Amino acid sequence: MTFDGKNDFMLKIEHIGIAVKDLEASNKLFGQLLGSPHYKVESVASENVDTSFFQIGASKIELLHATNAESAIAKFIDKKGEGIHHIAFAVEDIEKEVERLKNEGFQAISDKPKPGADNKLVFFFHPKSTNGVLIELCQEMK
Repeated sequence: MTFDGKNDFMLKIEHIGIAVKDLEASNKLFGQLLGSPHYKVESVASENVDTSFFQIGASKIELLHATNAESAIAKFIDKKGEGIHHIAFAVEDIEKEVERLKNEGFQAISDKPKPGADNKLVFFFHPKSTNGVLIELCQEMK
């Protein structure tokens, strides 16, 4: 595909995911930083993670806290420490966008989109194919 400067695929940055060791302390810290409290805490059992969301204009901050030592978030923190874990982009049609990016050579982490936090279908692309940044695609579940 030739890049023509138009973006007909990604709607916006949906959220930035931040891995944290202590969700309660991080909710307080980000509440102070952003001037408003988190609006939702949600567990995603399939990922062994608790999440907390802050709304910032049209985008969000998602705090990610591991619920066990074997979760991807726990391993991330052990290796890199707390910090930015991923950038998520909202898309209209996640199946179509996953296929497009796979065809462009981006390395998928799973086979198909799956339910995630905040009523979204999610899909991840490996940081090895995206300049070291874990990329998440999100589509509102209908």
